[in-house]
Amino acid sequence: MAITVTQLTAFLAVVRGGSVTAAADELIVTQPSVSSAISSLSRELGCELFERAGRGIALTEAGTAFVPYAADVLGLLDRGRRAVAEAAAVASRRLRIAAVTTAAESFVPQLMRDFALANPDVELTLDVGNRARVLDSVLRHVADVAISGRPPGDERLVAEPLRANPIVCITAPDDPAVRGPARSAAELGERAWLLREPGSGTRALNEQFLAQRGLSPRVLELGSNGAIKQAARAGLGVSLISRAAVEAELASALLGEIELRDPPETRPWYLLRSSVGPARPAVCELVEYLRAGFVTAERERQGVVAVSSTTPLSVGG
Repeated sequence: MAITVTQLTAFLAVVRGGSVTAAADELIVTQPSVSSAISSLSRELGCELFERAGRGIALTEAGTAFVPYAADVLGLLDRGRRAVAEAAAVASRRLRIAAVTTAAESFVPQLMRDFALANPDVELTLDVGNRARVLDSVLRHVADVAISGRPPGDERLVAEPLRANPIVCITAPDDPAVRGPARSAAELGERAWLLREPGSGTRALNEQFLAQRGLSPRVLELGSNGAIKQAARAGLGVSLISRAAVEAELASALLGEIELRDPPETRPWYLLRSSVGPARPAVCELVEYLRAGFVTAERERQGVVAVSSTTPLSVGG
């Protein structure tokens, strides 16, 4: 089977752009060259990868199944090129980190600073996005590691707990529900709920919480954590959000917290990396550094003084 990098590149460009025209524009090539690459790839695989859908095209079932493998191949080739350059001391050691917005706006900058001080020869970059974008960047090997909440059940990803991620229900600081006994979710069902955009882990958390309790409140969709906080502060609604994202506002009484009798399940932040192909040394160094930090934090939380940096972590799926 003679599948080429050109064919895979064209295939994924059409997937991203949704058309041959968009793929040609992205790759700065002609439309016939993209069409030819897709046709050749289809012949090599013995099946059609795209089909007509109205005025456009859509992936076939076979094409959908092939996408992650094509992404893995191109991603691994890129990682291989960087590994060769690093081994030959041609390029500086670079570590590409992706983080969901909530993590990037709270603890990730300090984490990167601490790691950089301990490993000054590693160049760090950070890409910030919602959960869907962050997971996609790791699966396509665009990012070396990612920091996110709930990990997906994908065998191509390895997930390790990084630190605690308590969730709070925020509202206006003068909301009567801030004081007094804990409230049930049902008592908040008549209020508007503030949600992030589709693809956000924070949105998924809120939607799952409401669905599990059979609630269908009014929804106000906002595009950032900052907008969520401002809307809650103004009394426009309530929302579940990571405490890390609102610690300063809660401490300064710019936001109020409603204690819930039936809060959402507490899940930690996770460090995600690809399980496909060998890990570069810089990735292993970051994993070990953060793993040791997690063990230290957990033992301190449990009142244990002695800490071993080699204690293994359980792996999430």
